Amino acid sequence: MKILLLEDDIQLAESLGEYLEGMACNVDYAHTARTCLHLAKDNHYDVLILDIGMPGMSGLEACHKIRHDLHLSTPLLFLTARDTLDDKLLGFRAGCDDYLVKPFDPEELWCRLNALAARGPRRDLGIQTFGELTIDYSSRKVFRNQQAINLHATQFNLLKLLIRHSPEVVSKEQIEAELWGDEPPDSDSLRTHMYRLRNQLDKPFSHSLIITEYGKGYRFESR
Repeated sequence: MKILLLEDDIQLAESLGEYLEGMACNVDYAHTARTCLHLAKDNHYDVLILDIGMPGMSGLEACHKIRHDLHLSTPLLFLTARDTLDDKLLGFRAGCDDYLVKPFDPEELWCRLNALAARGPRRDLGIQTFGELTIDYSSRKVFRNQQAINLHATQFNLLKLLIRHSPEVVSKEQIEAELWGDEPPDSDSLRTHMYRLRNQLDKPFSHSLIITEYGKGYRFESR
């Protein structure tokens, strides 16, 4: 596993690097966010590990640039002392795939890194095709069998969330947390947005791409 580690605490970076190298990983180090961006742009990594509280450009800003300027789909984990729910939501909104709070057990980090590497690159950046569905994430355009599908912002974000977790089922609570954070909508909002999304995405076609798992949630199923 090739890993890029952004960490300004030299002692922690060395300690963590020794552990990961002992697990047969190849680790590159960045002590500033700008160095991290240069390395991420010029090299292939299986996973990126970023601290948030960096001098100058923060890890959140670096993550946003990795996703939206460099358009890199490499799995990214925040390793940080910031432990509130708001901190975590900011991390996921910036584009991270996992979030681990310091202090941490190296074995837990290792398990999370393996899970991210096994999952592979994200599927919600650039232009992606999932069976009949093609999405241009930069222009926020959606096509099914070359037919344009017009989605409002919340519908697009809902589809994007389901695809990112596919083929896993995403619960109602998880969807609301990721889309609306600590200000959840009224009880019927998600149902209304899901209904409108399905009308646009599924109704004109012979089969559904969004599947309801009763009592569990929803999942995206490409064909």
